[in-house]
Amino acid sequence: MERKEFLKRGFGSLLGIAAVSPLVGACSSSTVDPFSSTGTSTTSPGSSTSTGTTNGSTSSSCITSPSETEGPFPTKVPANFVMKDIRSDRTGVPFTINITVKNNNNSCAALAGAMVDIWHCDKDGYYSEYGGSGMQSVNFTAVDFLRGRQTSDANGLVSFTSIFPGWYSGRAPHIHVHVYNAAGKSLLVTQIAFPYDISNTVYTTAQSYGYTKGKQDTKNESDNVFSDSITTELATVSGSISAGYVLTFSVVVSA
Repeated sequence: MERKEFLKRGFGSLLGIAAVSPLVGACSSSTVDPFSSTGTSTTSPGSSTSTGTTNGSTSSSCITSPSETEGPFPTKVPANFVMKDIRSDRTGVPFTINITVKNNNNSCAALAGAMVDIWHCDKDGYYSEYGGSGMQSVNFTAVDFLRGRQTSDANGLVSFTSIFPGWYSGRAPHIHVHVYNAAGKSLLVTQIAFPYDISNTVYTTAQSYGYTKGKQDTKNESDNVFSDSITTELATVSGSISAGYVLTFSVVVSA
């Protein structure tokens, strides 16, 4: 089955059948209605900064982030990837990922000691640990890249060194996030979207870094995951192709 067809049929039903990972049970979490906050995008292609959203965690509101599927390519053994630099042998535009975990049960105060797993595709749209099938033709089952785990500090912050993700047909560019408490209990599986102008700049002008597929075929508003919740899943991204980009995002969990 092609990835695009997988998306059309819906993640949940297929994951229930295929059981692609022991972590798939977390996908059964209900989706929280998105916080109503309009993000703004102020950067045109070639500029350096774009503004995302408040992620439902302003001083006047504290709404748990939407729950999303972790499939079809979740990390199989997350505890093996306790690392900040998740690039491995992957090349691309430098990308720093800063995620702050906040606690909905404590007025969105920073949540220290949370384990945060992230994973995303490489510049060509491929995931490690999978492949050799209709979902991903190139076989990367024997290698690991762009997967990592960090524990949030006193400010609820985790940071990763990576490369700007590519895209694949049927999905807007994204990062997967799975948050656990210090005891290992799953708190939330969600995803992070990028401002379109930043993604478009990378995909259409960063050929020297190996981005050769051109403009993404699915925008956030048409994405199967983000279309109903983009106001709480859109990150703030700043920087440039030459200097690299920095992503800033807050995830709100009920801990």
